[in-house]
Amino acid sequence: MAPPPENGLQEGLQDGLVVASHGRHCVVETADGGRRICHPRGKKLDAVVGDTVRWRSARDEGVIETVASRRNLLYRQDEVRSKSFAANLDQVLILVAAEPAFPESLLARALAACEAARIAALIALNKMDLAAPFAEAWARLEPYRAMGYPALRLAAGTGADDEGDFVALQAQLAGCVTLLLGPSGAGKSTLINRLVPGAAAQTGEISRALGAGRHTTTHTRWYWLDAARTAALIDTPGFQAFGLRHIGAARLAACMPDIHAHAGQCRFANCTHTHEPGCDVRAAVEAGAIAASRYRLYGELLREISHS
Repeated sequence: MAPPPENGLQEGLQDGLVVASHGRHCVVETADGGRRICHPRGKKLDAVVGDTVRWRSARDEGVIETVASRRNLLYRQDEVRSKSFAANLDQVLILVAAEPAFPESLLARALAACEAARIAALIALNKMDLAAPFAEAWARLEPYRAMGYPALRLAAGTGADDEGDFVALQAQLAGCVTLLLGPSGAGKSTLINRLVPGAAAQTGEISRALGAGRHTTTHTRWYWLDAARTAALIDTPGFQAFGLRHIGAARLAACMPDIHAHAGQCRFANCTHTHEPGCDVRAAVEAGAIAASRYRLYGELLREISHS
């Protein structure tokens, strides 16, 4: 027999899953599929999409009392603040587009954040119907494919000629909680509408519930991919910046697989891979084993993080 609740503090508490967030407002889904607007109790309690929470009813809304321990949390941090994306993820799908040309710095930053959080990542390049720009963009992804990141080719807007990779994407998403990341203009909304029938209706419903109808792209939301609720896709607002100050200069090389593969062979254990003699990373760049563009990104990120 379960012990009685302590001072009645546990009475009335229900388990739930955070499926949308906008500022301090959350939508919590219950085990029977019902949804309720909730607010975390106190400013120090932070709930993000993907969190398992305990909450209690408060009139027609609810109050989140506790947040369960997380398996992981993906977030970014600049010199001013941190921005959480979602928690308890199985993988991250980073969507970039052939046009407008994707900033490699944003892709590299997102992948480094995934490595820091120990979350698997895959890349999808959209707009394969634009033959010439797509070929150029696919070539730019070669260093990432060489590092072992899965890369898929999509035409999310038309579905033309991408059926093989689209089916592969669906298989990759099955049974997983996947966070969808991408810069503005990559085609995330189009891809979601293709993967999730009725996604537009779900978005409208959540936006009305949050009172955020004018900001439908500024909050994070969860979509079930199957009726059995075994797989989910989490949509996030597009971004144009991705700070990595939470990683720290000493950890940066370990979060970039191509750099990390050579970092352990340097003469000095505390090598920064920028100027020290006997640096195997710089030797690998000169030999072509590390792409020059990737080494430039490493230097850019190291300077940024070191001055935080």
